[in-house]
Amino acid sequence: MQELSGIVAIVGSAFLAAGLVKGVVGLGLPAVAMALLGLAMPPAEAASLLVVPTLVTNIWQLYAGPRIGAVTRRFATMMVAICIGVPLGIGLLTSGAHATLALGAVLVAYGAIGLIAPHFAIPNRAERWCSPLVGLVTGAVTGATGVGAIPLAPYLSSLDLDKEEMIQALGLAFTVSMLALAVGLALEARFDAAAAGGSLLALLPALAGMALGQRIRERMSPAAFRRWFFAGLLALGVYMVVRAFA
Repeated sequence: MQELSGIVAIVGSAFLAAGLVKGVVGLGLPAVAMALLGLAMPPAEAASLLVVPTLVTNIWQLYAGPRIGAVTRRFATMMVAICIGVPLGIGLLTSGAHATLALGAVLVAYGAIGLIAPHFAIPNRAERWCSPLVGLVTGAVTGATGVGAIPLAPYLSSLDLDKEEMIQALGLAFTVSMLALAVGLALEARFDAAAAGGSLLALLPALAGMALGQRIRERMSPAAFRRWFFAGLLALGVYMVVRAFA
């Protein structure tokens, strides 16, 4: 009984923290949740808890903007490629072999890119072949680690997207990624009724954290919070990589 209550406390705390980060900076729920849950359980189990909170928050993000049709048409090939890529990586997540190492490496890359904030631009003529390639790699990374921000987020930031298009494109890609991951986990018998129930319960602290994060955003600098957020992800990623080798 004590063990069960301990797991509930860990899951609740992880999703409360992940929701808080998303409420403040508008992203990071899967990365934070996977990083914290990965310290206490296998990545595949953590990913199964991630499905419902991530889907709900990103569907809301997708439909909150006015350009869903245009964004969907523009990135249709990327979405198809994400669905193809997820099965390519999911074997690493579900086998458990090196999954913690892969998750740690992705968190290190995510944190480092966020801190460095490199500025580069992809020309419009290259988008036609870059989008499906980035989608394929993003899908594979999502399948292997449960976190689909690399290389998706840096790529989208390099395009000529305004704020609304960027938010909707991220929401669309994260929604498709998580749906593909949920299907993959279900086919691997890692997302059953019990996992779905746990994921549904995890939605409550995630939404509470988002509400708290939105209030914090009104009182502090999002830029300063982002720096601490990416630094924290980098530190967690380094710890997970070291732990995997040890």
